[in-house]
Parts: sequence; C-alpha cells; structure tokens
Amino acid sequence: MDALDELKSKYLEGIGGAGDEPALEEIRLAALGKKGEISLMMRELGRMTPEERQTRGAALNVLKTEIDAALRAKKEALADAALDARLKAEWLDVTLPGRPRPQGTIHPVSQVMDEVTAIFADMGFAVAEGPQVEDDWHNFDALNIAPEHPARQEHDTFFMHRDPADPRPPHVLRTHTSPVQIRAMQEKGAPVRVIAPGRVYRMDMDQTHAPMFHQVEGMAIGRDISMANLKWTLEEFCRAFFEVPSVELRFRASHFPFTEPSAEVDIRCSWEGGQLKIGEGDGWLEILGSGMMQPKVLAAGGIDPEQWQGFAFGMGIDRIAMLKYGIPDLRAFFESDLRWLKHYGFAALDLPTVFGGLSK
Repeated sequence: MDALDELKSKYLEGIGGAGDEPALEEIRLAALGKKGEISLMMRELGRMTPEERQTRGAALNVLKTEIDAALRAKKEALADAALDARLKAEWLDVTLPGRPRPQGTIHPVSQVMDEVTAIFADMGFAVAEGPQVEDDWHNFDALNIAPEHPARQEHDTFFMHRDPADPRPPHVLRTHTSPVQIRAMQEKGAPVRVIAPGRVYRMDMDQTHAPMFHQVEGMAIGRDISMANLKWTLEEFCRAFFEVPSVELRFRASHFPFTEPSAEVDIRCSWEGGQLKIGEGDGWLEILGSGMMQPKVLAAGGIDPEQWQGFAFGMGIDRIAMLKYGIPDLRAFFESDLRWLKHYGFAALDLPTVFGGLSK
C-alpha cells in the first residue's frame, strides 16, 4: 500500500468514526484545509517533472474528491441522525384535543342592523349615511318641525355648546336619522329608495329608553307611490325579519310633522308564557311610525311635490331586536357583560331575506 492509499484509509476511517459535526470539521481541516496533508501535497506538484506531475496530480485529485464526498455524506448522515433525535425528543401527540380559544360574538344590535339592511336591499333600498352631529336645519326645519315643537327644547335634545358670539347655526346630536333622508334627496333626487340606519340621541333614560339608541328610517319616492305601497313594504319586512309565513298589520291614524297622512303601525301578536309570538293571536303591538311624505319635506330635499310623492317610515332597531330575541331590558345593551353577550350574541351572520330562509 503506497502513501496515498494509507492516507485515504486513515481519513476515511476517521470520517466514519466522527460522532458529530465539530469532529468532522477537524478531519476536513486536517486533510483539505490550507495546511492539510492533501493540500500540502498538491503544492509540491510544482517541483515535479511534467511526467511525475501528471501521474501524481491525477492521483491526488482522485483522493481529494473521495475524501470530500465522504465528508459530505457523513455530514448529511449526522444531520439526519440529529433530526431523528430531535423528533423523538419533541414528539407531539396530534390526537390530543386543541386548546380552546375565546370567540367573539356579534352584538344583537349589529346583527339586527345587518338583518334589516339585507331585507330592504332585497326590495331595492340603498343604504344612506349622514353625520351624527347635525345642523338645526337638517334635523328640524327641513322636516317641518316647528320652532315651538318640544323636540327643539333642551329637555328633549342634546344641543352642542356654542359661544354667544358664534354666528353659526345651532348644532345638535341628531334626534333621528330623518336628516339623512333630506341629504339623500338633495344628493340623489327622485326617484329614490333609501334606508338610513344609525345612532340617534335624545334626553331619555328609563327601562325602555336610553339617551343613545339606534334607528332605521326609510323612504321611497316616485310618481305614483301610495299608502298601499307602504303597507306592502312593511308587511314584507315584518314577515322576513320575524321569520314567519305571514303577518297582519294595521294602521292607526297619528301625527308626525314630516308625514301627512301619518300612521302608527301595529302588528298582530300573542303572548304565551311570557313569550311573544308574531303573526298570530288576538293582541296588537305597535312597532313603528310611518306615513306619506309631507310636501314641505319633499321641497326641502329639492324635489317638486307637484311631480313626486313618497312614503317614509322609522323604527327603533333596539326595540325590534328586543322583540325578536326576547331581550327584556333595553339597558342590557349598554350594561352587558360577557355572560350577557354569550347568551344573546351571534357567532355568524344569519340574515333573513324577503325571499325566505336565511342567507350566510
């Protein structure tokens, strides 16, 4: 066995016995490093004759290639062994149940607002929005609310603070979403069909009232809009919202400054064991106000009342949420804790539609 064979045998044996990567690196440096045995032999080729260099160089290149290949193979084997050891040490039982994560729920008011929007969207109503801090004209004057009306007094409405020298008109926290209808008429003209859901504010606080609550108001303006169209629209809404096959509504004469004629709307119902049932029974429950739009309101919105007419309606979102889901106290919406939301909250948006059933 010549010197190269002995060198090959020595390093291959060392590589085979290396127990980890640091030991393997020491062997690599000893053989192929800048001062390694094989590297030093390669440098001596320059002092040999061409014939010797050709023979000796070829043998050294073969040896270098074999040692390098053995080093790479051993390094991969060590890495595989380390991975196997780690997998055994960090073994995970995937059959164990997952750790539970807390899940949020959708608030009933948000759920009902989405339900209402989906139902009216099926009937061609767009959603309109407007500012919650509203000027006196849009909130009162444009809606034919007279200066002496109780709603324009400080015991009924939140007025924004004004410096006595401030020339701007008064501003209020909107008392209804009707100002959005005025803005929609000014922006879109006629014909138009919109609903305006959102927060409103009034100086009220008891078991059935809160200083901030939610309303949805709607209007439809066209050439031949009538009370019959209004009643059909409300019947379809109530049928879809309360998820009953049929409903019976009745109109009671009333008065609102912005509609003429005006009507309170009652729905047939019954109470059994404290549970409200819509669409059956001998009782009646008032759920909203409505009427044909007052000509002055149309004119304030920039629409000629001689050419166009329409209906309007408004209802409390908090109130219809209480009726549908059996929530006994309006204050629960604002004083609720996680237990309340767990009981009344919604994990997914199951929205009833006019065409029947639920849509995800």
